[in-house]
This record gives sequence, C-alpha cells and structure tokens, in this order.
Amino acid sequence: MSSNVPAFDPEAAGPSYVYVQVADHIAARIAAGELAPGARLPGERDLAEEYGVALGTIRRAVQELRDRGLVVTLPAKGTYITRPEDRLAE
Repeated sequence: MSSNVPAFDPEAAGPSYVYVQVADHIAARIAAGELAPGARLPGERDLAEEYGVALGTIRRAVQELRDRGLVVTLPAKGTYITRPEDRLAE
C-alpha cells in the first residue's frame, strides 16, 4: 500500500521528545490507513529497528498511543490498532 505519510525524520519536527515524534508518526500512519483498525502493530524490537531508536523510546511511544486511545495492548498477544468507534472521545 502506498502511503502519503512522509518517512520518519526526527530532525524535521523541531525540538520535541523523540518518543512523541515516533507516536505522532505512527498515529499519522493509522490516520492514513497504512495501519488498519484491528491490525497488530509490529513488535517493539521491530519498531525500534524501523525507527532507529532505543527500545525504551518505542515503549514510551506505544504508551503514548495507548494514552491517545489509538492502540490497545493485550499481554502476551501484542498491540493492536483500535477501531475508530472504540477510541476514546476527545
């Protein structure tokens, strides 16, 4: 699937925490449909490699996505993209 989301570039966003930049990028991928509702998010180690950041940074980014209601983590199963109707009302 072709995506309109630009490649992750931590320098382009200006001064902010890298975990927020990663969370924002993944959120943009979700909004663009690149990561579909109900789909499993890649594992933390895979995401860390993909984004070129530390595992702890990815863990904080995934927590940020959970806080935003964009993903849900099921222990021993993985992290999944929530469906729009299941997301927290802002």
